[in-house]
Amino acid sequence: MTSHAVPRPAPPAARGTFMAFELFIALRYLLAGRKQAFISLISLISVLGVAVGVMALLIALALMTGLQAELRDRIVGAAAHVYVFKVGGIEDPAAEIKKLREIPRVTGAAPVVLGKGLISSARGEAFIEIKGIDPDSEKSVTRIERSLEAGSVAGLTSTDRLQGILIGRDLAATLEVKTGDVVSVITPEGSTMTPFGPQWRPRDLRVAGIFSLGLYEYDSAYGFVDLDVGMRMLGKDHPDFVELRVDDMFRAQSVVDTIVERYGAEYLPQGWADLNRNLFSALWLEKMAISITIGLIVMVAALNIVASLILLVMEKSRDIAILKTMGTSAAGIRRIFMLQGLVIGLVGTTAGALGGCGLIYILDRYKLIHVPIDVYQISYVPFTLEAQDFVVVVLAAVLICFVATIYPSRLASKIDPAVALRYQ
Repeated sequence: MTSHAVPRPAPPAARGTFMAFELFIALRYLLAGRKQAFISLISLISVLGVAVGVMALLIALALMTGLQAELRDRIVGAAAHVYVFKVGGIEDPAAEIKKLREIPRVTGAAPVVLGKGLISSARGEAFIEIKGIDPDSEKSVTRIERSLEAGSVAGLTSTDRLQGILIGRDLAATLEVKTGDVVSVITPEGSTMTPFGPQWRPRDLRVAGIFSLGLYEYDSAYGFVDLDVGMRMLGKDHPDFVELRVDDMFRAQSVVDTIVERYGAEYLPQGWADLNRNLFSALWLEKMAISITIGLIVMVAALNIVASLILLVMEKSRDIAILKTMGTSAAGIRRIFMLQGLVIGLVGTTAGALGGCGLIYILDRYKLIHVPIDVYQISYVPFTLEAQDFVVVVLAAVLICFVATIYPSRLASKIDPAVALRYQ
């Protein structure tokens, strides 16, 4: 008859003063010998499953968080924080700017006129979004001056017979022009009626500068001209709206509420979050969907923990019976198998967290993942791991592994020593 030796607790000097008896037995069972190699293999697979799940989940969350933050920063950096429209139009831009600058947290204000047109050069043509700005006040709202790769904002008000225009880097590449070249712009409002129908008259402008705001939507389709030039080209008598910048981009909504409360319903302000609500909502939903999908990997690893513990209970039923006859309580038996599952979860979670953080650093540091810039507005995927996401993933993984130990540990605690040792 094969004897089944019960693992005896090591002396205090060997197992350490603070190592509990249940933890000692759990580690002995987890590091099974050759006779339980199959159980050890399942335990190893469980550890790897938890590690892969935690690592993949951290990378996915860092990817979506980094993408959302990068798009937000570029959108807000290229545009204003708040856009203020007024019923009847902005008839007195200077007075409106003075009034809006009195709002708390507003640090800059500038009038704007917008319209569409067709821009062409000797080597190409493209559709363009014309933005008429006041060069001096625009500097306080957007980072157009800091984003110039060539030329200057002052070139918009050149004393030359040709007025200036600032165009994006990608648009300049499409037109194959550089600073100082002449381009022609046609707008729907710049036509005159003739007996043969409307005739569009192109307006020649000199490229005063080339900018790169980091957002493909702006760099490929926007052109900045002087405010007066823009109003003449677009057939408008006054600016369309006033754009504002606030000291904290996340307080833009409070500025919107203050404007309506102080100046009435004739003012129609909109914050950057409202204008881009659909984009950020889609990114948030995508982040949640990816998290749930990849989180299932951890659930599969938890099922492996359940399977390995149940097999271990069946294999060690006689040992459990002997432990009970020696005075180990049912609660002690439960703790043995719960600790074994927790060890698997903690080792897997730690390995996954370390591996995930390492990969996130490498992917972000060396910009290894590139994406189509015309689709995602950015050329590479940034990775940003928030402390809150890290803590939630780690705690959730450990909790799932702990829950997976409840059923096998209860099964082990219910073993009847008399039945298990009847034929020994």
